[in-house]
Amino acid sequence: MDKLLTPQVKAMAASWGRSFLAAVIALYTAGETDPVVLIHAGIAAVVPVAIRFLNSKDPAFGRVAQAIATEALKKTAPKKKK
Repeated sequence: MDKLLTPQVKAMAASWGRSFLAAVIALYTAGETDPVVLIHAGIAAVVPVAIRFLNSKDPAFGRVAQAIATEALKKTAPKKKK
């Protein structure tokens, strides 16, 4: 399960959640109470984040992100003493 919930996946899920919640709250405070409309707005808010995920060159969530994160960890990891 730890391999599935990488820091990248957690960041992406948090971003999706924030986008979804912001759209739903915005519509609700504007007076929209129909649950179907609220869910559709939340889904529409998540689409841009999903597009970023599908973009393999996106530095935050795409496939390049894992390579960047791995390289950063290598550079910042404490060096082992001999």
